[in-house]
Amino acid sequence: MPDLLIELFSEEIPARMQTRAAEDLKKLVTDGLVEAGLTYAGAAAFSTPRRLTLTVQGLLAASPATREERRGPKVDAPEKAIEGFLRGAGVTRAQCEEREDKKGKVLFAIIEKPGRPAAEIIAEVLEKTVRNFPWPKSMRWGAGSLRWVRPLHSIICLLSDEQGAEVVPLEIDGITAGKTTRGHRFMGGEPFEVSSFDDYEAKLKRAKVVLSPAERADTIWHDATNRAFAAGLEVVEDRGLLAEVAGLVEWPVALMGEIGEDFLQLPPEVLQTSMKEHQKFFSVKNAATGRIERFVTVANIETADDGATILAGNQKVLSARLSDAKFFWENDLRVAKSEGLTAWTERLGNVTFHNKMGSQKARIERIAALAREIAPMVGADAALAEQAALVAKADLSSEMVYEFPELQGLMGRYYAEAAGLPTEVAAACQEHYSPLGPSDDVPTAPVSVAVALADKLDTLTGFWAIDEKPTGSKDPFALRRAALGVIRLVLNNGLRLHLDRLIDAQLLRHKINPEGKHEEALRDELLREIAHHGVFGAAVRAVIDQIEGDAPEWIAEVEQHSNDLSDDLLAFIHDRLKVHLRDEGIRHDVIDACLAMPNRDDLALLVTRATALSETLATEDGGNLVQGFKRANNILTQAEEKDGVEYSFGADPKFAESDEEKALFAALDTAEAEIAPAMAKEDFAAAMAAMAALRGPIDAFFEAVQVNSDNQVVRRNRLNLLSRIRQTCLQVADLTRVEG
Repeated sequence: MPDLLIELFSEEIPARMQTRAAEDLKKLVTDGLVEAGLTYAGAAAFSTPRRLTLTVQGLLAASPATREERRGPKVDAPEKAIEGFLRGAGVTRAQCEEREDKKGKVLFAIIEKPGRPAAEIIAEVLEKTVRNFPWPKSMRWGAGSLRWVRPLHSIICLLSDEQGAEVVPLEIDGITAGKTTRGHRFMGGEPFEVSSFDDYEAKLKRAKVVLSPAERADTIWHDATNRAFAAGLEVVEDRGLLAEVAGLVEWPVALMGEIGEDFLQLPPEVLQTSMKEHQKFFSVKNAATGRIERFVTVANIETADDGATILAGNQKVLSARLSDAKFFWENDLRVAKSEGLTAWTERLGNVTFHNKMGSQKARIERIAALAREIAPMVGADAALAEQAALVAKADLSSEMVYEFPELQGLMGRYYAEAAGLPTEVAAACQEHYSPLGPSDDVPTAPVSVAVALADKLDTLTGFWAIDEKPTGSKDPFALRRAALGVIRLVLNNGLRLHLDRLIDAQLLRHKINPEGKHEEALRDELLREIAHHGVFGAAVRAVIDQIEGDAPEWIAEVEQHSNDLSDDLLAFIHDRLKVHLRDEGIRHDVIDACLAMPNRDDLALLVTRATALSETLATEDGGNLVQGFKRANNILTQAEEKDGVEYSFGADPKFAESDEEKALFAALDTAEAEIAPAMAKEDFAAAMAAMAALRGPIDAFFEAVQVNSDNQVVRRNRLNLLSRIRQTCLQVADLTRVEG
């Protein structure tokens, strides 16, 4: 069985495209081969800056011949029906057989396809792959029509076995397939021929090309860490940069250089970001001090002076880059120390956050107001939370963040410290953006938590207020990430919050802009009451009642928003919670059963309940109890629909006729006595354990008792007993929503 080697040799392929391109080449070619009847034993794809390579092992030498019989219409069917059948089967009438069937004579098409040589199939599949390759961006060159990411120079398409190797006849846009390739651009010497994948890989290495990206990355990391270790330092790990650099070189040579003394006092994050973004350098730090002191660059060539000239050039370019960073840093520090961060915040009044939501400064003021309300709920000082929110985004106006946007927040912490602001405020400047993703750390400091929650809730309520919600897979404003951030902040910190009240209050901040000091003060008082007591609670009503004469029109919007946008946003957060908990092994139906219970906006309470229910359902008693509950509920529901009454009270043990029936009464008495206090204490595990203990008595009851007795008194009593089962279980969770 022959092996196949394909190489597509071109000008430099962007590093970010190489891995995906190798995967696409493998998938497109192997799928095409299998579809044509050529199976194989294994395949692997590789990429370097100048080539995509595919090896397919154990390929069939030819596709097998096939014979297919296809049943058609009756012989005396209308001519158009017969013609359509023949056309679809690709045969003539002469190639069909007439066979007796229970309905008469029927046409059968005999479709025979002879096997085809592997080379013929490979040529077709590879040409189709190359001409339709899914590059994110591609180009044409010369006079041809072929599009490729960069000009394509040559193609290897080689079938090899024990008898030797043969080139697959193939020409694409003037490029004829062969068995010749080139090594390293500068150190590879003359082009050379190959006879198999093993021969190809070995000759490439002799020509200074490491074919495997993983091997290049390992070489880079090994050499870089060894050089750093020899100097008593360590390389800052960066897997993304390592993968990118491995895609920039075919023969990696790690070189370690020094950073000018003038730049060593820059924050390590500034040095690391500048070197990574502009130069693709690895940072080398002193483990004892955490200070970045050197860098590692990866060359694509070996030189007679061991890279000294390369390093000198790199250090010169790096000094120019770091001079800019040093200038930004010193200017920003001067502003922070002399004017404070509020100077930058004022400038954000001229920066639009969204054309329907106003400026960044207006957004900051909303976040600060909400952070002050959240602060006592999370154990933070309200004044500090408000102060932190007011300066948390000030660094967006700084020169450093303008140059390196990825440093926002981090630079805010440095500048807050330089301005002499409290430690909690400085920490919140950096931490309020977190968590940015499912693996990002979650802030735990109370002030940081208050500002982070306010920031994310303002984002969510703002886009809900202007009806810019995620649709399908589109989420341009990262609202799903913001919702997950709210969830993780609440759960990781064990916060007991009524999210709907906070959402209601912030929605109003987005929608209502009262005129005049009186209405502004009234609004602020209303919002505080809403955050603590809920929309149109007694305390909110009391505030409205204080108004003399007609209430301002905007007060009517309170109830409107509580009924639509707020509920919709909370449902969106619940959907994100389901995804989050699914990864932790809690089923969506279990969460739905808990969402039907009171206080569903208290996420910590909701998760505690869902976890307890999930653990209960995992037990034999818990799983079987659901079946017993559903049986009782179904019988009861059908009887209520038939009789037109609700059986919800009056079950009396004196009408019980069997021991099993009496035992169920006793078990329900015991369960209710245990469940009520457990629920009051929010001890869901104890409540659900008491509920699960009903499994045995319920099963025994249904095995021994006929609910729909001919005696109407007994029947009503038993239906009311089933109602007690339903009421008892529904105190804990809505088991009607649990599947199974």
